[in-house]
Amino acid sequence: MKFRLIPALAITLGAIGFLSTSTGFSWACGPDTDCLVGNRTYRISMPEGHDGKSKVGAIFFMHGWRGSAAAVMKNKQMIKMASDLGLALVAPKSFSDGWAIPGTPSQLEPVEIEFFDALMKDVTTKFPIDVSRTMASGFSGGGMMTWNLVCERGDMFAGFAPIAGTFWEPMPQTCSSPPVNLIHVHGKKDKMVPLAGRRIASTKQGDVSVALEMYAAHGNYVKGRTYKDGDLECREQLNIDGKLLEICLHPRGHDMRVAYVERAWKRFKELGVFSSE
Repeated sequence: MKFRLIPALAITLGAIGFLSTSTGFSWACGPDTDCLVGNRTYRISMPEGHDGKSKVGAIFFMHGWRGSAAAVMKNKQMIKMASDLGLALVAPKSFSDGWAIPGTPSQLEPVEIEFFDALMKDVTTKFPIDVSRTMASGFSGGGMMTWNLVCERGDMFAGFAPIAGTFWEPMPQTCSSPPVNLIHVHGKKDKMVPLAGRRIASTKQGDVSVALEMYAAHGNYVKGRTYKDGDLECREQLNIDGKLLEICLHPRGHDMRVAYVERAWKRFKELGVFSSE
């Protein structure tokens, strides 16, 4: 990690997340430098023009297979989208090439849930993040990571927006966390992570419809309207507490668009999911 001040002072100020300069301040880590959490890392981009003190919401975006936090931060459209919404963009780095979650072909011991516990504590200690205005999202393997957070840490984020990824088999029969607000986006012609899943070595990706059925039962979501939003065909379900469970299908394949993430945030905002706004 590179600091602009003398090392001793930089380390001290780095503990609170930023370094003072004659022209203002700069964060001790950010879009171009790793933030350390034990032996793990993440990167973060604060909204343009942020004053260094005011609380902001955040989108946590999980990369796909063999992706990285650095690659997420090279997506200027993603950073601009978050900044235009007045949000921070947080990009965690997976344990290995992929996320160490149950059922993956890597057969790694699942360690990501504990990492996210430490990650959230670190982010909210070093940066002025409003935890009541946070959304977890991710593409492909990152979508699978998002679904695991839905099931095991549903109270960690206000909303969840997985894209083109769900559980690996064996899929959970229920979840330990209370029901959440969730919007899942998937391509009808996805061949990398088909809606019905596909076998990889001795493992198999889960079926999205089975995951949604399990989760609908878990949260007592009731079938509601179906509607179109551009090229998305969406089916909405709500439970008695007003929590949203929605799937939106597009006509393409394994496709990630920043617009899907932005739409999910705006949809949650319209529903009053972010309580402090």
